[in-house]
Amino acid sequence: MKKQVFAVASSIVLASSIAIPTFAAGNHPGTPEQQTYNSSGWTDYAQLTKKLEQIEKSSQGTVQVDVVGQSNKGLDIYQARVGHGDKVILIESEIHGNEKTGTEAILNLLSYLGSSNSPHAQKIREEVTLVTLPKMNPDASELDRRGNDMSWSEVVEDFPQLAEAGGPTWNYYTDPNIQGDDYAANPGFDVNRDFNPNLDYVPEAEDVPGSSTQPGWYITPEAQTVRDVYKNLQNEFGTVDVFIDLHHQGLYYVDGTSDPVTLSLSGQFVPDPNSEEGSKYSEYADNYDFDYSRQLNVAAYDALQEMGNSPFDNITLYRQGLDLPGTALGSFALNGSGTVLFEVTGQTQSLGQKKKGMLVKAVETGLRGIIEGVAEDTVEDVNPEEYEEIPETAYSPSL
Repeated sequence: MKKQVFAVASSIVLASSIAIPTFAAGNHPGTPEQQTYNSSGWTDYAQLTKKLEQIEKSSQGTVQVDVVGQSNKGLDIYQARVGHGDKVILIESEIHGNEKTGTEAILNLLSYLGSSNSPHAQKIREEVTLVTLPKMNPDASELDRRGNDMSWSEVVEDFPQLAEAGGPTWNYYTDPNIQGDDYAANPGFDVNRDFNPNLDYVPEAEDVPGSSTQPGWYITPEAQTVRDVYKNLQNEFGTVDVFIDLHHQGLYYVDGTSDPVTLSLSGQFVPDPNSEEGSKYSEYADNYDFDYSRQLNVAAYDALQEMGNSPFDNITLYRQGLDLPGTALGSFALNGSGTVLFEVTGQTQSLGQKKKGMLVKAVETGLRGIIEGVAEDTVEDVNPEEYEEIPETAYSPSL
């Protein structure tokens, strides 16, 4: 396992059962409400380190594991890479540390692609370079919460020009009555609102505090690491063809039914820069490819439908019409990547823990559908309009 040199801060404390945010129906994504859960049974940071070492060793170098950055509290952020094709797929998990099924699915895929000599695995390795960040916000993961562990004073120390900003950014969590008790003592940021489509952006005081419909600032080391991984892949390959972000959501329903959603998908995070609504992003108009994002989402959806029977039938389209350039998905879509959001049911793992195997299998199945479609050049044959036929998500059951 190779390590690059980065600054290391202090260690982090593990919490096994804490109050964390979930989402109420109708709230904007990112508006949390308190709920308590137990997170035992998932791969923690120490276990991830060991598992990645084992995968790299058993693959005899087919899977390459590197340290690509450090969290604010000094934990290594790992990248695992497999394949040598010219089609690049970047997948990240646990940008929110209490959303853990994606990590398990990534580890399963790495084990298979690293060790299998089947024609199927060989084809994928020949056609695709798969780059994964299995636990890209390890501080939050160890605390089992959404936000990282970083104070506004630490941000100002890193970026003195922000001292005149007039206060923290809007995505700063401090309220124990909303986000959970530990944020009062250990505040942090929603890292998935810290991205900017300008990959060379330097934080400026006039851009703070901002809002969810404005770009982020790259003030957290976790977002900076993902940005740097993305830029390095651009430099190596010219483009990052596909970016996939693995998340959890609240308990929602298939529109028109009382059937709980297993997983929601989406490829829409900013308005089309070629439209009047998206004209503020016009400088990215030549890069943006919503049809390709739609095709990728359909590939995941079709793979899940092939599983047959509920709950794999209960796949929906996450809410559309979003304008979230501060998310990794929004920023990278504007930079030319086909994008896919996975939102597994059970934001808090209280539901996810009970159905862990099924939910991990759903994520893995959808990812395989995308990876195979890219490797076999079948994704581009998909009619992007089929995306619009995916059932919508409802935020209360139809009785």
